[in-house]
Amino acid sequence: MVSSADFREQIGHIPIAREGVPYIAAGVFLTVVAALAAPWIATWALAGLTLLVAHFFRDPQRVTAAEEGELVSPADGRVIVVERVTEPRFTGNRCWKISIFMSVFNVHVNRAPFSGVLEKLYYRKGGFRAAQTDRADAENEQNWLWIRSDSGLDVVVVQVAGLVARRIVCWPRPGDWLERGERFGLIRFGSRLDVYVPEGGEMAVSKGDRVVAGESVLWRTK
Repeated sequence: MVSSADFREQIGHIPIAREGVPYIAAGVFLTVVAALAAPWIATWALAGLTLLVAHFFRDPQRVTAAEEGELVSPADGRVIVVERVTEPRFTGNRCWKISIFMSVFNVHVNRAPFSGVLEKLYYRKGGFRAAQTDRADAENEQNWLWIRSDSGLDVVVVQVAGLVARRIVCWPRPGDWLERGERFGLIRFGSRLDVYVPEGGEMAVSKGDRVVAGESVLWRTK
């Protein structure tokens, strides 16, 4: 995990996430070396791989136009779970759980679902099973964020590593204020995010929906 006294120092690389720069630079270097000393097929293969890595770490600007009381998606991807559960880590409240699966082709920069104080963080080491499976909940590497708004609304966001993912990145620390739609972290190379929202609100998505981080509304207060 990566953190900073001012986590916004970590998010200044647009349109490429800061964490992707070393990977892209390494790919460019190896491509140049291959062009000078290796067969052309190796050069093209490395160039293609470098472009794929750059595509993975893309970090486009997003416009958050949600209204007051609306919670936006923290991730790009497909909704794979919408169900009522008990939040297991921080609050113990009955709530809705929304799970969003990010393939390697999605933007992997994560955004705050609403404005509030980061009350607590919990990081757990684990395995790297396919993120869309039930076993990923119990066994995979995870990072939990408990966010509380000024009105006392509690939302928990969980970054879950996947089959290919090997690094969860989270910039803010407990006590930091998050603005709805701003970047707070990323997961490298395929993963999933779980969002626990109060049971009493109104769901705005269904299983199978495609969502966009910082823009798509997941849930709203009644």
